Amino acid sequence: MGRRKKDLPLLEKVEITDVANEGKAIAKVNEMVVFTQYVVPGDIVDIQVTRKKNSYMEGRVTQIHSYSSKRSEPFCSHYGVCGGCKWQILPYEEQIRHKQRQVFNNLTRIGKVELPEISPILGSEDTIFYRNKLEFTFSNKKWLTYEQVSSGATFENMNALGFHIPGMFDKVLDIEKCYLQNELCNEVRDAIKAYAYEKGLPFFDLRNHEGFLRTMVFRTSSIGEVMLILVFYHENREMREDLLNHLRNKFPQITSLLYVINGKCNDTITDQEVHLFWGKDHIFEEMEGLRFKIGPKSFYQTNSKQAYELYKIARDYAQLTGNELVYDLYTGTGTIACFVAGKAKKVIGIEYVPEAIEDAKINAKNNQIENTLFYAGDMKNILTKEFVLEHGRPDVIITDPPRDGMHPDVIETILSAEPKRIVYVSCNPATQARDLNLLDVKYKVTAVQPVDMFPHTHHVENVVALELK
Repeated sequence: MGRRKKDLPLLEKVEITDVANEGKAIAKVNEMVVFTQYVVPGDIVDIQVTRKKNSYMEGRVTQIHSYSSKRSEPFCSHYGVCGGCKWQILPYEEQIRHKQRQVFNNLTRIGKVELPEISPILGSEDTIFYRNKLEFTFSNKKWLTYEQVSSGATFENMNALGFHIPGMFDKVLDIEKCYLQNELCNEVRDAIKAYAYEKGLPFFDLRNHEGFLRTMVFRTSSIGEVMLILVFYHENREMREDLLNHLRNKFPQITSLLYVINGKCNDTITDQEVHLFWGKDHIFEEMEGLRFKIGPKSFYQTNSKQAYELYKIARDYAQLTGNELVYDLYTGTGTIACFVAGKAKKVIGIEYVPEAIEDAKINAKNNQIENTLFYAGDMKNILTKEFVLEHGRPDVIITDPPRDGMHPDVIETILSAEPKRIVYVSCNPATQARDLNLLDVKYKVTAVQPVDMFPHTHHVENVVALELK
């Protein structure tokens, strides 16, 4: 007979005292830290413990006895179920205050390096409808909320077009309105759903891999261009063309209408052929007169306005005079490389995605930028001491790595190259702090600027300037 699990306690009238990473909230009970969600500091709540470890507990709030004065009403009807925008019950001023502290804590506790005064976080002018890209999933088994299940009602239509429930790959919440992207996104999504219901188009079965409609991607640019990518599980030319023609006629705002036939097990389309149905196979974004081509697989910062502010900070920190050789690591489609090229002698961009490097070359050519070179490959294999000997010792390195930060081999090469300045752009201050600790043997931090790219979430971007000691 298996060991009987101990009953986990119900913690009554507990005060929420702080917020933590991943949008969680913190309480303390008998010196034990308790993590929960969807509450804010100052709330008095009951917490049903769902997981108990030696040093902490996790639980869900079962009742709120009193609300904090530091609380906003959630603006989205899906709040608490969707899993996104978890901080919308925190006033925006509180959100950015916590993000500022998150940067400070990571750099001091993990980085353990000498720091200048950290600049006040740069908040986002737009706190809703700020994203330029969203992805939605079709499912024939929509997620039912606790209230829906408790009602005892029968739901004949179990199709959903929306977002995955956190931690559940096969559960999708049907989205009625999302506040992350402009209203056209909501209109297009709802039109696709209505057409699919009318015509009886099968939504995808995420467990059994059956159905027709699989995912959709919606991208916009600040100059009004719109891309829609519809992903089908298998080809049915008549059904596919009828739907795409319906969208083309109903939404003339769409300038790039694309589709993918993806019959493999996962949803990623990076290894799939993208077909053009109507319009162009790309959209353009603009920044300071520069035009950047964005294809269906291209990476571009998803908050266009804040991306411009971020790049200006990076360029200022680089202190370019026109005579510098700049290495732009993890260059993506070359946006930062092209953005700083006008103030540098030469910029070399390195990126591991070959398609992104091809876009980077096109972006440089389209903007008549002739002082850039781009290389594709694994960063630790491309950026070597031999590469530096061949192309020249950089005066400045700008690095914008993925969330995992930089590989130790990359850091070793940077230390060997000894650029005068390093500008480190990061979407994860924790891994950035780890890397700063490794760079500390030769570099001192001279400036720190947090930037809020994603309001109502715990995510924060951070730019750090370093100088050779």
